[in-house]
Amino acid sequence: MSIRQIATLTGHGDRVWGVHWNHTGKHLASCSGDKSVRIWGLEGEKWVCKTILEEGHQRAIRRVAWSPCGNRLATASFDATVCIWDKKSGEFECIATLEGHENEVKAAAWSISGSYLATCSRDKSVWVWETYDEDDFECAGVVTSHTQDVKEVVWHPNEDIFASGSYDDTVRIFEEDDGEWVTGAVLEGHDSTVWSISWDKSGDRLATVSDDKTLKIWKRYKSGNPQNIVTGSSKYSWKCICTLSGFHERTIFSVDWCHQTGLIATACADDAIRIFKEDEKSSSDEPTFNLLCSYNHSHAQDVNCVSWNPAQPGILASASDDCEVKIWKIDDV
Repeated sequence: MSIRQIATLTGHGDRVWGVHWNHTGKHLASCSGDKSVRIWGLEGEKWVCKTILEEGHQRAIRRVAWSPCGNRLATASFDATVCIWDKKSGEFECIATLEGHENEVKAAAWSISGSYLATCSRDKSVWVWETYDEDDFECAGVVTSHTQDVKEVVWHPNEDIFASGSYDDTVRIFEEDDGEWVTGAVLEGHDSTVWSISWDKSGDRLATVSDDKTLKIWKRYKSGNPQNIVTGSSKYSWKCICTLSGFHERTIFSVDWCHQTGLIATACADDAIRIFKEDEKSSSDEPTFNLLCSYNHSHAQDVNCVSWNPAQPGILASASDDCEVKIWKIDDV
């Protein structure tokens, strides 16, 4: 198996912080320190910039997220706001600016139902926003259980629960209980900042990456599980079932677990992209993941984000401090 570059997308005037595919896999959004979002698509066999959104934020845009329906984008910015963009009349327009965070917003993510949006910030908080009608977003809860900057927030693929990663070295799972958003579990095991999180297709496992240069796999055990993992008074318990170390030379900034192929991609400060695959013969409670391929100089500077195409197996996008977005093909998937 090998990884090869199939496109380089240029145009951003500053580092590219994030990339995210829409649900059809036909459009890719990227966000940058230049305060803009670019939406890319194919014209014939060439990737081109279809749209530029650049009037919503006053500072760098740290993350961009497509809604499940593909008609909306949420952008999280260092200006402490989140903008909601809607493609109502064929063109994206900013329909709402969500305010409340006291410092830089590091990430935003939609729930699978599209009813909720979670945002996280340097102010140590995670906000949950609910949309009651087409253009109205209201805060449904603020969670302050992290003790440091919250770097990442990601919703479960099938349930209205989400995970967050923080500078406090922990991952936390949040769920709704009697109308309140509460911490359902705290995952401890990383020795430094947790930068990125990704759920597997089932939602029973998580991949997390950290400044400690490790990739960890966590598994959810429900009450009464046959493995006799103690859950106490909780509905479930999380256990780290695999730690991959020695593969990354510097901080791992991003991880994405492909729901089509099961491959895990990582983006690293050593300028490399790496692809891992689970050994099908290994135990589900003690799995083995092997490095399938890597591209050691995928970008000229830090790779900040990787994102699998949800509709085309083996297609991966990456974003870098070198101001470029690249698209890759993993052969023999």
